[in-house]
Amino acid sequence: MKPARFFDHIHIDEYSATPKYLQLTNSILIAIEAGKINKNDMLPSINELSYELEISRDTAEKGYKYLKNLGVLGSIPGKGYFIMCTEFRQTLRICLFFNKLSSHKKIIYDSFVKTLGEQIAVDFYIYNSDYILFKKLLSNKLEGYSHYVIIPHFVEGEEKAYEIINTIPKEKLIILDKVVPGVTGEYAAVYENFEKDIYNALEDAKEDLSKYHTIKLVFPENSYYPREIKKGYLKFCRQYAFNHKVISDISAEPIEEGEVYINLVEQDLVVLIEKLMQQNMKIGKDVGVISYNETPLKRIILNGITTISTDFNEMGSIAAKMILENSSKHVEVPFYLNKRASL
Repeated sequence: MKPARFFDHIHIDEYSATPKYLQLTNSILIAIEAGKINKNDMLPSINELSYELEISRDTAEKGYKYLKNLGVLGSIPGKGYFIMCTEFRQTLRICLFFNKLSSHKKIIYDSFVKTLGEQIAVDFYIYNSDYILFKKLLSNKLEGYSHYVIIPHFVEGEEKAYEIINTIPKEKLIILDKVVPGVTGEYAAVYENFEKDIYNALEDAKEDLSKYHTIKLVFPENSYYPREIKKGYLKFCRQYAFNHKVISDISAEPIEEGEVYINLVEQDLVVLIEKLMQQNMKIGKDVGVISYNETPLKRIILNGITTISTDFNEMGSIAAKMILENSSKHVEVPFYLNKRASL
């Protein structure tokens, strides 16, 4: 028979970046664990799911297929789907907050989910570096999760972020990418040391940088990027007597031979390369280019773009292992110079 009030236990959150088919499967697994859905219970048809949850038939079908692959769901031709097995443990349910989804953030996410394993529920939210949205989403999600994993980057309101983060029980908290001042207690963290990292990476590139007379950092105004990046860059330039300039708008900046540009934002890299091509300047000879954050595309374009970057795959993997091992360590992720033709 069908479980009573089945749709009371199934929740599709429009704010969540978790694919709807995974939200469907996670809800069913949680209801099984809670004893709301039992072995041999018949489940609604694909058409019923689609209508009641306002999702596509493809989404509903994909959710059921996922549960069949886990061995939880069976089907009988002409009768429908039923719960075949309830002998599993889904003790971990994770709420994941990213400030944005970019190429390198996707690397973190993929590594994190792969290391956890597919039977662990992950609800994924993107708050667009907006503190107000972050606070609203987190305030509504303070129950029902075993862990909260947060990348805490904000355009405004960063100085208040610790207050809402401190409401999370510390044994459930994992901070990614940067440590937030004011967050107290025994919690896990996998982070970059932004000031030290850029300084050391530029030191590693010092021989190549010596071909140029000026290093310019493209650091947009109203950016979520940590100010420690700017501090480490300025410290290096002063230490080794490089002319230097922090600019906010690469499109308005005149470009001259003998300069090196360090960009943080992907779109700024596109604008910079377009300007260099229009001026017939040779990248890596007339002008140097260094891009923050390694992505697969940067290994290929223009014979390779030099990057300074942490290991995002390692960051995601370490965070997942901390959850699986119930660890509260603080781990600083390695940071690398990937020297290529653009320098």
